[in-house]
Amino acid sequence: MKYDPEKHHRRDAKRRQRRTIRLQGYDYASAGLYFITICTHQRQCLLGEIVEGEMQLNDFGQVARSHWMSLPKYHSHLQLDAFVVMPNHVHGILALNEPP
Repeated sequence: MKYDPEKHHRRDAKRRQRRTIRLQGYDYASAGLYFITICTHQRQCLLGEIVEGEMQLNDFGQVARSHWMSLPKYHSHLQLDAFVVMPNHVHGILALNEPP
């Protein structure tokens, strides 16, 4: 599916401001599992392509994967769970643990 800014946006048309999808009052620094999605600019297919039903990472996709895998080296309270690089976005689950 191609990115359609009229359909895939987080702006409130009436108030002309960004809508938040965050849960009000929730402390996102607290321990827990977090599902994240990171999209490329205008959903351009910059990270690779699907060939015969399988994702083939290009150099940018390899960099995205490498950086994901290195996150725990820099964040001691972070554990990685499932992760996938798609042509125009990345999905992942992060486990944020309580400090010792």
